[in-house]
This record gives sequence, C-alpha cells and structure tokens, in this order.
Amino acid sequence: MTSTFSKLLLLCTVTVLMGCGATSLVSTPIENIDTTPLKIADLTEAEKQNWGHLDLVGDTIPGMSVDKAYEEIIKNKKGQKVIVAILDSGVDLKHEDLDDVLWTNKGEKPGNGKDDDGNGYIDDIHGYDFLGDSYNEQLEAARIVRLQLGDAAMQAKAKAKIEEDTQKYMGYKNQLDQMYPAIQNADKAIATHLGKKDYTKKEVAAIKTEDQSLLQSKSIVSQMFEYGDSMAEVLDELEGDLKSITERLNYNLNVDFDGRKVVGDDPYDINDRGYGDGNPQNLVEDESHGTHVAGIVAAERNNGKGANGVANNVAIMSIRAVPNGDEYDKDIALGIRYAVDNGAKIINGSFGKAFSPNAEWVYEAIKYAAEKDVLIVHAAGNDGADLDDPNNPNFPNDHKNGSGTEIADNVIEVGALDPKYGSEMVASFSNYGKNNVDVFAPGGKVYSTVPNNKYEFNGGTSMAAPAVAGVAALIRSQYPKLSASQVKKIILQSGLAPKAKVILGGDATKTATLNEIATSGRIANAYNALIMAAAVNSGKIAL
Repeated sequence: MTSTFSKLLLLCTVTVLMGCGATSLVSTPIENIDTTPLKIADLTEAEKQNWGHLDLVGDTIPGMSVDKAYEEIIKNKKGQKVIVAILDSGVDLKHEDLDDVLWTNKGEKPGNGKDDDGNGYIDDIHGYDFLGDSYNEQLEAARIVRLQLGDAAMQAKAKAKIEEDTQKYMGYKNQLDQMYPAIQNADKAIATHLGKKDYTKKEVAAIKTEDQSLLQSKSIVSQMFEYGDSMAEVLDELEGDLKSITERLNYNLNVDFDGRKVVGDDPYDINDRGYGDGNPQNLVEDESHGTHVAGIVAAERNNGKGANGVANNVAIMSIRAVPNGDEYDKDIALGIRYAVDNGAKIINGSFGKAFSPNAEWVYEAIKYAAEKDVLIVHAAGNDGADLDDPNNPNFPNDHKNGSGTEIADNVIEVGALDPKYGSEMVASFSNYGKNNVDVFAPGGKVYSTVPNNKYEFNGGTSMAAPAVAGVAALIRSQYPKLSASQVKKIILQSGLAPKAKVILGGDATKTATLNEIATSGRIANAYNALIMAAAVNSGKIAL
C-alpha cells in the first residue's frame, strides 16, 4: 500500500501554533547542471499542472523534458502502439481523457459470461479485476497477526508493527479531531472580518486589529497558507487526512477486519483461481489511485482536456489488484502473469508493503515477465526511508531475501522528485537507496485524471513510477526492437546527474548526493532517453 501521509507534516505546525554527467550523445545537460539557477518565482498554474514534462535547463524545474522530446524528436511520429498494464486499483474506463487509450481484448465478446479467447478469464475486455467486490483491506501485518502466517519471528514483528502504528495513528486522529475545528473557526473568523469566503494570503497579512481572538485566527490562517494556495484547499486536505487516518484505524490496522471474505477465494493458495471478474473499473469514486496513475502514463495528449500523459501511443490495460490496504501477493503474481500473457510490454506497479509472506510467488512472476521481455516499473514507497537498511523492506522488489543481487534485469524502482530544483528536489516522503532505488522522477503534486472526468494533484512515488513507465513506453513505441533490459539501462544511463546534495526524508540534517541514494544517481529524462535509444537501436552504443 504505497500511500503517503505527507500532509500530516501540517500537524507539527498546528501543534506549535496551538501550544501543543551523461553520455556525450545526450544534449540536454549543460556542462555542469548544478550551475542551473534556482527558480525563485512560484510556479504558474500551467507549470504546476505540467511540471513533470518541463525541462531543467530551459525551465529550471526538474521535469523529464517530455515536451522538448515531442517538439524536437518525436514530432508527429506515432511509432508502434505499446500495451501498458496498470496493476493498481481500478481505473475509470469511462474517463474522458482515458476512454480512447484503453486496451481492448479483441478475442473476448463482452458480457456473454464466457471465456471466448480461452485465456482463463471471463469477459476481460479491458483487463481483469482480481478484487471483485472488495475494497477496504488490512495491511499484511494485520493479516499475519489474524491468521498467524509465517514463522514466529514474522508474527512477532508484524504484531509489534500493528501495535506501534495503531498508537501512532490514534495520536494523529486525536490531534486532528481537536485541530480541525479550530482551523475551521479561524477560517470563518477571517472570512467574516474580510466579508468574503475566498480571500488571499496577502489580504490576511494586511489585517490590522487589536482583537486578540482575531489575531489568533490571523496567525493560524497565515500558517495554513504555507500548505495550500487557499483555505479551501487546506481544509480539503485536512478532511482527506482525517478520512485516511480513520480508514487506516478501522480497516488497515484492525486485526479483526476481513475484507477478502466477499471475494470467495483463499488468497494464500496460489492454485485457488477463477475468482474476480472482467470489470477492472474503479468500485467507488474514492478509489482514484489507478485512474491517476493511468493518466500520468497515457492521458490523451493535446485534446484540450485535463492533463497530458507522457506517452502518445499507448493502450492501457487495467488490472485491479490493489485494494484500500495492502495488496495480496497472489493477486500481484497473477496480475503480472495476466499482463504478460495478454500482450503488455510494460507493467506499472505503484504499490508496496513491508511484509510479504508469499513473496516467492511474485519473484517467480517477475522472472516470468523477464523471460517474456516485459519491463516492470515499481514505486519505491513513501516512508522517507533508506531501503538499503534491512529494517525498511519494501515488497515487491527484485532483490530476493535482501541479498542485493537482482533476480532479473527488468525492474526499475523509482523514487520521487518535487518541482523545486536544488537541495529540496527529492520529495520528503520518497524512499531512497543506492541498491534498491534505481532512478528518480517527478512525483510531488502531480496533476492527473481521477474518476468521473475529474482531475487532481496527488503526490507519491506512485506518481513517479508511471512517469518513468511513460518514458519506457515512448522508447518501446519508437524503437520496438529494444529489449526490456535495454530500455531499463537507457533510462538509468541517460538521466541527468546533479552532483549537489539533497535533503533526505525531509530531515535537513540528513543529506546525500543522488549517486549515493540511487543506483543510477540520476533523474529520468525522456529527451535524453530517446536520443540514447536511437543510438542503441542503430548500433552506435552497445549496452
């Protein structure tokens, strides 16, 4: 469950105020990109919605030079269509920015209740749903405790984790229960004083008063503007935080909850199959994660709506396998195999968890994908932690048993960037690790599709992974003869490599250079990747 509670950093402030170098074939980098000036001005609304596609040198924003790649390299060349599997929560298959980029299983007749193409799945027109009617789910640690899975050591570690997190999130909830009304009241007081509901930070700063109550409201609201462009945005975020925390306590950490019983299978028996259904549509509006991820990869470009995806000639295959909680190893293993067997050339996995009692099933599926030349792009996770530390596991991965030795050369592990170039470039929530994270990509406050023809900003390594999957799709579209392994190497070797130190985990006392926290030491760059791909494809460079 690769979710982030980075907004909870807001709690710290509230508590205080209430008294509680690239190859020579690549031309984007200048001689030393660390001389790129820092962007002082705030991002415009257009830049906020598209920052991941912008160019570091031209825009002083650490994007992937996607727009530049289209303008100077791709132009009107469509290339070959590439199937990208979104192994995630459900995708809104009716979304205005996704409905024309869906994979369609031509061997299947919709709605007849038969497995027309004989692939083992009934009515799988646009993908498959391994979750059926289930949505809320436990963390794997809670399931280990409830079902006594694994050995004694795993059970003890899982129990300790559940107890620790339950106490932590109860504390968060208690704080928010007290603070949220106070912030609401402060907002109302300022709105009443100014005679308007929508007011600006500048207008608040200009308030002159001797009223101590109003001064306190001014202080609270002024600090809240550090976390959003409007109080409406801040209050929405706080409401979302409270809802997320409540769900975590009621479902994710609740050892007595069983969200799987409505599916009807044994999720710890890999041979118990035939469950789920052929409709990988999101179940409820809040199940927006998969739709957001799909849009980052392939939202229809330049159609005058919402957002632009990275890739321009993609068919999105939706595989619903990630609930509102931790995914099951069985669903992920079978989901990977489904994608591979039905023609996907890239699989995006924006999920992860700390415990994996049946990791071997997933390792075997990853190796199967490698044998079939399928690239897997996976999110590094949002704990702001060093994944090279054995105390911070993030499953699935391609380093079996923490050995540091890759089981296959077809997995890219992606950390997240924020739009602010410089020391704060690596998102505070992003995991990192010289051996366990390969590359960084835009992941902070990314604008993309969400259900019901809507668009939102979301942040996480969940957003960074599909950005890289989109670059991979561009390469495989323009140069279809390149292997998954070659595409991985191209993305890792062609990125930009800043030498300056960045802050890790939001802790200013912890810094490192990118080559100390990622295998490549680079940030992904579509423009450079396409230049290198052309050279590899023509034989000028051997990988």
